[in-house]
Amino acid sequence: MDSWCVSMKSSPQFSRARSGFVNNGDDGFWGRRITGGVNNTDLSDLLSKRAKIGRRVGMIKPGAAFSVLTSENGKETLIAKDLQVPQIERKSASSNNVAAIILGGGAGTKLFPLTRRSAIPAVPIGGCYRLIDIPMSNCINSRINKILVLTQFNSASLNRHLARTYFGNGVNFGDGFVEVLAATQTPGEAGMNWFQGTADAVRQFMWDAKNKDIENILILSGDQLYRMDYMDLVQNHMDRNADITISCVPVGGSRVSEYGLMKINNRGQVIEFAEKPSGARLKSMQVDTTLLGVSPEDATKSQYIASMGVYVFKKDVLLNLLQCRYPKSNDFGSEIIPSAVMDHNVQAYLFRDYWEDIGTIKSFYDANLALTDEVPKFEFYNPETPFFTSPRFLPPTKFEKSLIKDAIISHGCFLQECSVIHSIVGERSRLDSGVELKDTLMMGADYYQTESEIASLLAEGKVPIGIGQNSKISKCIIDKNAKIGKDVIIMNKNGVQEADRPEDGFYIRSGIPIIMEKATISDGTVI
Repeated sequence: MDSWCVSMKSSPQFSRARSGFVNNGDDGFWGRRITGGVNNTDLSDLLSKRAKIGRRVGMIKPGAAFSVLTSENGKETLIAKDLQVPQIERKSASSNNVAAIILGGGAGTKLFPLTRRSAIPAVPIGGCYRLIDIPMSNCINSRINKILVLTQFNSASLNRHLARTYFGNGVNFGDGFVEVLAATQTPGEAGMNWFQGTADAVRQFMWDAKNKDIENILILSGDQLYRMDYMDLVQNHMDRNADITISCVPVGGSRVSEYGLMKINNRGQVIEFAEKPSGARLKSMQVDTTLLGVSPEDATKSQYIASMGVYVFKKDVLLNLLQCRYPKSNDFGSEIIPSAVMDHNVQAYLFRDYWEDIGTIKSFYDANLALTDEVPKFEFYNPETPFFTSPRFLPPTKFEKSLIKDAIISHGCFLQECSVIHSIVGERSRLDSGVELKDTLMMGADYYQTESEIASLLAEGKVPIGIGQNSKISKCIIDKNAKIGKDVIIMNKNGVQEADRPEDGFYIRSGIPIIMEKATISDGTVI
């Protein structure tokens, strides 16, 4: 005897099985399961009877397409149809039941030396923001007001920025909260029992979310640049009745091995996940990204689906995975997600807007300078979804006979008879006469030096904060509070790719000179 299913054709996003119904899977069908043979006349009578009764009592909505599916060949036979759209009740996601966890505790070796004294999320970006402002602002704009920030390394400046920006005089969180949770040890724990990975960081603080009125938990990274409505992601997660939803983007090029890559089926379910694969394993993760709605032309350039490192978990699923199923697993990308794909409903959510992982010096540098393009792919300014940062109450920037082209100049700067081309200049920066700045990210200063202090330092042959007269700087990153003297040339003319010169105040990473925080570059230095 064959198994049959009387089904209603529906959008794949409504594929969650309801009580008394079954989900056929690949095509997003659901219906009442009955049994019968291929030539059994009772089957057609039963179908007709159910359809008539269903229409009369309102069980079957106009617009549904009813099909008969057999277990023999998986084919379907259409027996009734209407052009109207069926009405199905949809549960709306509420931001009141969502908490966000922002991971900010990594050592940041790939962004060194920018992370020599700062946590990754505290690194400046775009002239006046910090990386932590990206996920924090996205949460606020998504109406998510329950936020945990997990920190471990060099977290003092991060904590200070969060306190100044989002507490007290900052953003009003109403009945929500922003809690900064630093890595701790309790009596009896081993001496090295700090965060061992992204999953371990969340595990150590799940007790804080366990007893709160939360249904879904967002896991976010602190080293990415994007603008996103997280509640759209959560709604998609709920529509598919997913245990886990992974936000993803199509990618290609030389950096694909730096991402977590996935394969999905035609229902958007993740069926395979590999964290930063290489060699044959990397090749095996190639997919036809037209499944995501990518044009055939773009699909040839982007043959992989990459995880953004943005996840939504059902709270109970996350608790079970971290504390019961995989209590020794420490990382989401390399351990938790690949294991969960095997026996959980893990769904992919396609993010169609700008996204950049800026976890390396090269990607960080490129993403910053791309903000100065005439038509940038990403802009911080948007009146509907603004990005927040610490209020500094600085005066407007002052220009004196200066040339500025394709640049971002933050507030409180003094530029005197200089040129700034395709560069970003951070707050409180000082550029003296004759300075030429090109393709450079200058992060600015945390405080001002008075005119008398500057004159006194120059009289003593010392170097004040900022850039001295007639210095020429190109393709460089200048960290906070750096002191660059007169007639300095920083251009890396020899094309050095990697160099460690902390005693001289700089490093070179991926061919980009990086002037260290608070470093002093003496008059006439050539790098």
